[in-house]
Amino acid sequence: MMTMLYRRWCEIARRFAAVPAVHDLAAGRSWTFGELAADAAAAALPEEGVVFARGQDAEFILTVLRAWRAGAVVCPLEPDQAPPAVPPPPPGMAHLKLTSATTGPARCIVFTADQLAADVDHLVPTMGLRPDWPNLGAISLAHSYGFSNLVTPLLLHGIPLILPGSALPEAVRRAAARFPAVTLPAVPALWSAWYEAGAIPSNVRLAISAGASLPLPLEEAVFARHGLKIHNFYGSSECGGIAYDASAAPRADPAAVGTAVRGVGLSVAADGCLEVRGGAVGDGYWPEASAALTSGCFHTSDLAELADGQVRLLGRLSDVINVAGRKVSPETIERVLATHPAVRECAVFARPSGEPERGEDIVALVVAREAIAASVLRSFVASRLPAWQVPRVWRFAPRLPVNDRGKSPRGQLGHLLAEQGAALGDGRPCPPWSRTRAGATST
Repeated sequence: MMTMLYRRWCEIARRFAAVPAVHDLAAGRSWTFGELAADAAAAALPEEGVVFARGQDAEFILTVLRAWRAGAVVCPLEPDQAPPAVPPPPPGMAHLKLTSATTGPARCIVFTADQLAADVDHLVPTMGLRPDWPNLGAISLAHSYGFSNLVTPLLLHGIPLILPGSALPEAVRRAAARFPAVTLPAVPALWSAWYEAGAIPSNVRLAISAGASLPLPLEEAVFARHGLKIHNFYGSSECGGIAYDASAAPRADPAAVGTAVRGVGLSVAADGCLEVRGGAVGDGYWPEASAALTSGCFHTSDLAELADGQVRLLGRLSDVINVAGRKVSPETIERVLATHPAVRECAVFARPSGEPERGEDIVALVVAREAIAASVLRSFVASRLPAWQVPRVWRFAPRLPVNDRGKSPRGQLGHLLAEQGAALGDGRPCPPWSRTRAGATST
């Protein structure tokens, strides 16, 4: 049974038959669209109802195509990720995503073919993805972000894909150098590493950052040194793309994440959280349904404001810190702390207080540009915020700890800091992104 997704792929393969489609640099091999179609059609059809695609090579793409050809459900997995212990999705489903578990336990989300296709059909015109700017695939193909920005643009829109084999700075630089122009989607941790290594390719025509909040100082520093605007992209596994910053210069407001992706409707619910509606919203959680994802609407846990078309994120409902009955969003404190010239990056989170009547203590984790005492930063914050919002606990590290998806989720920061503490060190300043602002001369 030829599915809608496979039919669309066949049309792309016919239209671009002789055009290079996938460059697997680690394997030293490239496929045209026609060759990719022939390899996918020649292989035996999978017998399973759910097909698990793994890896960061061309075999991942071929596995997806074989599953589409067989009418099977695709479930992308990281190389070491175990298949979900859930029953087969109901009839009519084409895709199964696993959430990243940064806001709670990992859950499965099911999508129809139309919902999966709607996301890429929204993203391509919103971002301006182009066949002559092939995607450089340094992010995971299995992650929702990678699948929507790398895999479906290739298979449903004919956007070629370069697989460098590694996200290390030199590997990315060498891979990009083989092509006239590239699109480079990444996460903030990768942009930071590439910037510090001086490895951001000069032929990047479109730079995208998602998966975590893009620090404004990093965005400004890259723009100042390279003249390259990194476009902030905000999305979720449950609904695909939500908002995109298409502006040509760095944002003025670090809370702003862009305007709604084409085809996406946004509103703020009574609890202050953003709601997303549109054709790309998943069919629901599986096997346990939830009112947060139903009937084409995803009720996020992100506190937000909508003003003049811009989406401003104010924090997560679950991250709000309770200090003796008074509540504050960590972002409120981070935005003040980040304005200190000695602070390169920071993250604020809560830990249970030793004083029961306080509820929680506020913890500040700081990545410093230069050596600075916690007392100085404490006084700086105290001069700008109420005393009860000043962090009680201060920690320093050369960089924010990240999980295996390159994120620094607040709910895991305490654990990650303890786990990676030996590697992170105890307060040594690390190289700054830049001491200059956008438009100034970078050193």
